[in-house]
Amino acid sequence: MKLARHEDPSGSVSNLASLVVRTVFVWLGMCTICGCTSLGPTTVVADRFDYSTAIADSWKQQTVMNVVKLRYMDMPVFVDVASVVSGYSLQTGVSINGTLSTDKAIQGNFLAGGVQGVYTDRPTITYTPATGQEFLRGLLEPIDPKNIFFMLQSGYAADFLLGMTVESLNGVRNRSTAAGMMREADPDFLRAIALLHDVQAAGAVAMRVEVDKTKDSIAVVLFRSEDMPADIVEKVAEIRRLLKLPAGAQKLTLRYSPARGADDELTVNSRSMMQIMLAFSSYIDVPEEHLKDHSALPAVAQSAAEMQQGFPRIRSSKERPTDPYVAVHYRGYWFWIDQGDLRTKRALNAVMFFFTLANTGSKQPLPLVTIPAQ
Repeated sequence: MKLARHEDPSGSVSNLASLVVRTVFVWLGMCTICGCTSLGPTTVVADRFDYSTAIADSWKQQTVMNVVKLRYMDMPVFVDVASVVSGYSLQTGVSINGTLSTDKAIQGNFLAGGVQGVYTDRPTITYTPATGQEFLRGLLEPIDPKNIFFMLQSGYAADFLLGMTVESLNGVRNRSTAAGMMREADPDFLRAIALLHDVQAAGAVAMRVEVDKTKDSIAVVLFRSEDMPADIVEKVAEIRRLLKLPAGAQKLTLRYSPARGADDELTVNSRSMMQIMLAFSSYIDVPEEHLKDHSALPAVAQSAAEMQQGFPRIRSSKERPTDPYVAVHYRGYWFWIDQGDLRTKRALNAVMFFFTLANTGSKQPLPLVTIPAQ
């Protein structure tokens, strides 16, 4: 008589237990890898570049838009990006469940696993309208002549920089849009700043800060004549004649004044940020229909000297330009700067830089931003 053989259920149970153990170790390994990977450092390079590019592009567009508005006698509006807070979170989870049954159980053995992940990008950007007394003062007060000549010292071309930031030098007048009227520059002014560019390139002009008897700091402009070529010495002499400066003075004190000062002074009638932007707006190609309906200020004819030296230009068209440096849409037209127009690009960048010199920042308290803990 043969006894019936019974299958030992411990074999299937042990196999299932071994599978569960192996699966658990696999999932634990995956969780360890995910947990050791830091999300933060990988986002710095991309986000810093993207945010800085976006802020720079919006700043250019805002500046061009406000320049265009001034040509149309519209109100310029400035909004600053006060802060950018970008928060990220990555949550991962693993779940394993199963059932070990005997050989007589109907439901059998069961094993299930799952994985989940949640990625959150939560940027917080705050904007601050530039308003208030401090902002208006910075917008309307003339730029300190000392800062203008420090920019010359750092390498900005004299003819370009003085042509944009100065209303007159020692009473010799620049091109102006004062009181809504366009006025051409005096020929002596254009000649003087062109000569200053040549003298600057030769290293024959410099500036330093000294302390006077009242302990106040003053800026001093120096013209060098030693070891200079004869043509540079002659150009310095011509600058003195054009600006009515004494022939023998090697050191001139820099002063702000709309009129000529003492013999040992170089008076500079520097422009405010509002005047600089108004001057820049005079180089806009206003559509003919806007000139006919008198919705924009009329253009001023370019002098022969300006045509020879070249001047900035903000173009306009009905169609959106294909690849502009910057473009804005206003009153049914696109106003834009060509990508290859280096002179106008330099002028726009200088205007943006002048805002930092003019101290147009608002002193109003910034909004309080609460960042939740992760």
